[in-house]
Amino acid sequence: MLSAIDARVGSERAIDARALSKLRWRCRRGLLENDLLLERFFARDEAITQADAAGLDLLMELADNDLLDLFLGRKKPTASLDRPEVLQVLQAVRSAPFSARRTTPSPLSSSAPLSGTSP
Repeated sequence: MLSAIDARVGSERAIDARALSKLRWRCRRGLLENDLLLERFFARDEAITQADAAGLDLLMELADNDLLDLFLGRKKPTASLDRPEVLQVLQAVRSAPFSARRTTPSPLSSSAPLSGTSP
């Protein structure tokens, strides 16, 4: 039987590269604002822990607008989402620094300019 300390230490372990890749894919959203906030979360220097992954999994069950309301603090988590791992992710998303420079190419970006725009 695991003690509370052993369980906490296990949830603080970083997830491996394969699990991170699957999690990033799972976190793709239809609302651009959510994608931008989640990208900031993933771009942090901190490793994604098992607790972070569990919190994100719970949050990804929400509709896009409900998720955005939680990210922006317009709503508080309901009883089923009022859990430490979810609250940890929400805090991290809200406090993740904004970087004007992208570290990974955006799937929406293109090297070709839009027609009718100046270079």
